[in-house]
Amino acid sequence: MNTGLDPRRTVAELKELRSFTADENGAQRVAFTRKWVETRAWLKQKLQALPFEIHTDAAGNLWTTLRGQTERALLIGGHMDSVPNGGWLDGCLNVLAGVEVLRRISTQYQGKPPVTVRLVDWADEEGARFGKSLFGSSACSGNLDMDEARGLKDKSGIRLPDALKEVGVDFERVKESGQELKHAAAYLELHIEQGPVLLDLELPLGAVLGTFGVERHAITFHGQAAHSGSTPMNRRKDAFLAAAKLSPEIYRIAERSNGGVCTIGSCTTQPGIVTSVVAECRITLDQRHLDSPALARMLHEAKGASERFAREGGVRVSWDRLWHIEPVLFNPELIDLCAGAISETCGKSHRMPSGPLHDAAEVARAGVPTVMMFVQSLHGISHNKIEDTKEEHLELCVTAFDNLAAKAMEWVRSRT
Repeated sequence: MNTGLDPRRTVAELKELRSFTADENGAQRVAFTRKWVETRAWLKQKLQALPFEIHTDAAGNLWTTLRGQTERALLIGGHMDSVPNGGWLDGCLNVLAGVEVLRRISTQYQGKPPVTVRLVDWADEEGARFGKSLFGSSACSGNLDMDEARGLKDKSGIRLPDALKEVGVDFERVKESGQELKHAAAYLELHIEQGPVLLDLELPLGAVLGTFGVERHAITFHGQAAHSGSTPMNRRKDAFLAAAKLSPEIYRIAERSNGGVCTIGSCTTQPGIVTSVVAECRITLDQRHLDSPALARMLHEAKGASERFAREGGVRVSWDRLWHIEPVLFNPELIDLCAGAISETCGKSHRMPSGPLHDAAEVARAGVPTVMMFVQSLHGISHNKIEDTKEEHLELCVTAFDNLAAKAMEWVRSRT
């Protein structure tokens, strides 16, 4: 363990944070709310005892900077906000592990490391209140759709720009935060896996190859409403039947895609009564893959299957794209450094993609070399109050992440 690093302190601070930001239903640190503001104040208090520069950028992201011998900067990131009734580790582990790494670096180099090191708490990674994830990091990367974001409202009808104004952020200036990446030379992010892969492999840590691309569509089958009692089975144009046939085919498409996943997450029918054949059935399809051509093939196969089942049932089918995002591949050299840091810490590493999106993807899109490290999630569950990770694994991940930071600092220095 590096001198000055105390992973047990990180675990204690995570528990301290949970003590005042969670209730019996889980974490309640939703961005731009009173509890989130309290969380930020608590975090600043932890940081102000150290020789760091602290400021909030134009998008509400909180930056902590330890100036080095060069402006070239190693960035470490995470997010303190949570979903409603969320877990105690999602996002905040990243930030608090980063705080501990900053402490170690400051101690080792007596406040002047060979490169600048910066910790960022991204604003509203989850998108829980306004339905749009990665707000702060997408503003910083320049990829935020301003017109779309300007019109977002929460369930109480409060507009995003008005909520931002309440916390001192001018919505029209949020992309000015992009100047924070001017000297960024590498970006590291630690995160709980949120899934069961490492758990099933009985491994504590993994190096992340990148984040999945996403194709998300609404698929509507158009049939004919008819009386459920008087219409013979061979005369029906049942929209639901065609949709139902597509569901198992979606799983087969995923199985042959070599690493992709597909989900039909919702289903609504019209007229939606027990005595009528379904006239219209709308389902939503989410497809994800790390490889862009493979993702395109999955979509092509799904469209072909839907058209085939529509013809068989005498119905029509239409598709509406809800969202598309390209896969993001992380930096190969940083992936190697991450895998090495893990192996040196716990003996074995595993390389894996990330299904969920993370702020790291936006930083990578901005052209900053990026990598993520995952730590095992018990139960494979996140966004839930039962989200958990063994304390011994939390301590391991802080140690391995610090090891990665040391390697990345040298990597940045050697490229200056």
